[in-house]
Amino acid sequence: MKIPQKTQALRQVIKVLAYLLGLPPSEGKIQVNEDHDIEFTLLSFPGLTFQVFWKASGAAGPVSAALREAREKALTLAGPAIPLVSVPFMGPVGRKLCEEAGVGWLDLSGNARILAPGIRILTDGRPNRFKRPGRPASVFAPKSARIVRWLLMHPKRPVAQREIARATGMDEGFTSRIVARLLKEGWVNRGADKKIRVPDPGLLLEAWKEAYDFGQHERIQGHVPSRTGSDLLRRAADVFKSRGVQYAATGLGAAWLLVQFGGFRTVTFFLEKHPDPILLEYINFREERRGANLWLVVPKDEGVFHGAADREEIHCVHPVQAYIDLKAHPERADEAAREIRRRILE
Repeated sequence: MKIPQKTQALRQVIKVLAYLLGLPPSEGKIQVNEDHDIEFTLLSFPGLTFQVFWKASGAAGPVSAALREAREKALTLAGPAIPLVSVPFMGPVGRKLCEEAGVGWLDLSGNARILAPGIRILTDGRPNRFKRPGRPASVFAPKSARIVRWLLMHPKRPVAQREIARATGMDEGFTSRIVARLLKEGWVNRGADKKIRVPDPGLLLEAWKEAYDFGQHERIQGHVPSRTGSDLLRRAADVFKSRGVQYAATGLGAAWLLVQFGGFRTVTFFLEKHPDPILLEYINFREERRGANLWLVVPKDEGVFHGAADREEIHCVHPVQAYIDLKAHPERADEAAREIRRRILE
């Protein structure tokens, strides 16, 4: 379904609100906001007024902008109003941001979380009605994400656009287009010195994690006899080094190397290219999904190796890459990711 324009969207917001409140849609009214510098619309029902901040996307960036507007520019007209962020479909990071800010939200797909005096609306599980076929263009696509990754690797450093292009191996035209989109979506800003800055690295990191799909890489799963995950990690890395294979540990193995996060079974390596049969024989690898304890991953884009470094004589991805890769891992991956963020990325 096509995402509606603002006026049409607000009419749909009224319908969804009316349904959730158990009221006829005809009782909902749109009150025109005459101050065009303030991006909200007042929607009223008998005894209730909502201050709606509409955004055409429920991703982290637009939702964060709506919450800033709600904090900085919200007004009340003819009595108190309940702030409400409204989008076509609210993503998981956007939901978390709204909850942390104490602001209600509603999406046109029928999901909502609105907690206010006399109102408690919690509805979830409705699918995204506005999902488009194919993969939409994104600053978090594998190639574009080289720029996001590099910025997150240097979160406090003002940087010239040309330096970003050189550091990521991208041509200046492509870099300019991606930076322009990052500026437009509010992920970065440009100072008087023309240098790029990331105002909220944590939010950008979570937005990339939300959009990230580990399944875009080619993953070969198999089993290698081993006593422990750390033993397998070290033995496989030794073989890769001796065979001259470009590799980098990620996932739970990376968490162990980076923050000494507890025991693990599943070991994951990025490899520059598809492993040949001789290499697999050297590590006694038997390809199988059931009971797999070793993932060999050929990345969609070689940017995953950017910032990789030796940790305890094992080449390991940068903590930013490890953090988002853990999204797709089993065992205690969520806990491991939180530990990397707490101890290294904050």
